[in-house]
Amino acid sequence: MLFYVNALKEKSRVSSLSLVENIGKFQKLRSCARHPNFLNKLKIPQPIAIDLSQQQHKGLAFLYGQGLSQALHLKTWEKFDHFSTYALDPKGTMYLTPMPYISIKEQTFEFQKNIYKLDTNSGNLSVWMTLDEVKAGSNNPYGVIALVYDCTDDTLWVSAIDKTDYRTNRGVIYHIDIKSKKILQRVKGVDALSLALIKSAKGKQLLFGGARENFLYSLDTKTLKVSKLFELPNVHEHIRKIKVRSENVLELQTIPFSYSLIAQTSQGEDRKYYQLKWDGSSVSWELSAK
Repeated sequence: MLFYVNALKEKSRVSSLSLVENIGKFQKLRSCARHPNFLNKLKIPQPIAIDLSQQQHKGLAFLYGQGLSQALHLKTWEKFDHFSTYALDPKGTMYLTPMPYISIKEQTFEFQKNIYKLDTNSGNLSVWMTLDEVKAGSNNPYGVIALVYDCTDDTLWVSAIDKTDYRTNRGVIYHIDIKSKKILQRVKGVDALSLALIKSAKGKQLLFGGARENFLYSLDTKTLKVSKLFELPNVHEHIRKIKVRSENVLELQTIPFSYSLIAQTSQGEDRKYYQLKWDGSSVSWELSAK
């Protein structure tokens, strides 16, 4: 399997996949995320949870109060339909990726090429950036799917999986400078269903779960080398969320993803949770169900 890499000042080059790579000890990259300022103005009390589940509220909602039983939800947050993931910056600006949900409407495919922004002060939801090369369609309704914010350089890492079929990875990971909205780098041939940044013994790594495979991968953010880190025992499970719980410990949420709408939006028994721990003494991963 080959991964094609494009970067500024560089036309293209080919990077081969390292089958199993040891990135050594790792920890969570420093977080600088803040909740939007308008929540303070509205005197919404902590704790606050961001709800993109689409179970009770279309689009976006903020849950708060005892048992997170209360919700802040505006009808204007429904205009771009549904969302997949979000990231917050130090100012409380929220960036969101779209998600097709249950049924396809006239504008659904167009929505999948955008990165959305929730203004920290006004709460206004708008299109922040459009990736015109992303082409969701009836055979594969997904486009932009995941993103993560990098506090160290004010950039976004964003993945799109629109061009993939059942035989070939044709997705792209974009590295975008927020201030200029310039695409700094493209990593082609990578279908990333989930993204997370870590600081490892080998430098900053972008972890991602494969959309077509049951693998956990890492992308070296300097060399753009892609490495396979771990393979889940069930071939039908794909990593939808990655969280760094502590040093050398990940929490993985998996779903039976197949580019259909049913698995992605299911909230039932199909979603599974695992702890994945790196053991430096035995130089191996330890997987346990949660």
